[in-house]
Amino acid sequence: MKNTVIVILLLIVLGLVGYIFVDRSQASDTLSRPASSKTNANINTITYTSVAIPEQVSFAGEKVPLQDPEVRERLEMELVQTAYRHSRTIMNLKRAGRWFPQIVPILRAHNIPEDFKYIAVVESNLLNLISKVGATGFWQFLRETGKQYGLEVNKEVDERYHRLKATTAACKYLNHSYGIFDNWALVAASYNRGMGGIRSNVNRQKVTSYYDLFLNSETAKYVIRAVAVKIIFENPTNYGFNIPKSQLYAPIDYRKVKVEHTIPDLVEFAVQQGITYKMLKVHNPWLRRKTLTIKSPGRTYTILIPKGVKPNSAFRQQDIPRIQLKF
Repeated sequence: MKNTVIVILLLIVLGLVGYIFVDRSQASDTLSRPASSKTNANINTITYTSVAIPEQVSFAGEKVPLQDPEVRERLEMELVQTAYRHSRTIMNLKRAGRWFPQIVPILRAHNIPEDFKYIAVVESNLLNLISKVGATGFWQFLRETGKQYGLEVNKEVDERYHRLKATTAACKYLNHSYGIFDNWALVAASYNRGMGGIRSNVNRQKVTSYYDLFLNSETAKYVIRAVAVKIIFENPTNYGFNIPKSQLYAPIDYRKVKVEHTIPDLVEFAVQQGITYKMLKVHNPWLRRKTLTIKSPGRTYTILIPKGVKPNSAFRQQDIPRIQLKF
């Protein structure tokens, strides 16, 4: 019996040794065998290159001094970063198809150079965002600054999220700033640093050009980044972005609903308009609560409803579906 057990153990050990030997031989053969031509043909070589800088560049009609090596290098860095942030830049190009046609007329109406549309890209990627310090919306207004330039900001309504009204407020800020600096690059820098911050730097450093100022890293990049965005947006194919016009997001057509009386329930209002509450909030992000209160006589609001959706005149409270939860 003892001898039988020993024989069985020996056979098991020999089997394991043989398996390991064969497995290693096969692995070695696989590693040493050259890849087939079919495999080699499927290997794509990715080549990264630098980016082209135009011979002349301007922002808001003012030339960027590319003869300054430091300015040129900063612009090249922003161009490279913007060009190789593929997903972000692609989405910004697509969003621009929707929003530029709507904000550019507002800029023109307030005599703001069209290039300031690229400031909105730098600020928010054309999204309604909230920064770490509380700057909010398309144009990234702080609460008090937004109110200073005509935006309503309270618990129910926050017009910093209203892209078109916020654009008008931004124009007011930019014109105010231009009245101080008489220079659009400094105006753009003030949108990041504040008018007081730029004015103190100009006075202390005794220069009158943004490109000659020594600034904190964020503001030093800010206008240059807008210039880089402009260069790529004006010639996207030169930087590898080939997006058909049909793939750009188109402006949305709306019908306007004038609100003259308090709406106690925006969910009910949405259903009456033939849309969902979600659609109401997506297209009117400035509505921050489920109610809209008329707080002063004569105050009105305009709510946007996507065209093609008709009001549900047959709406009845009992028609709202009710879902009972079972636990």
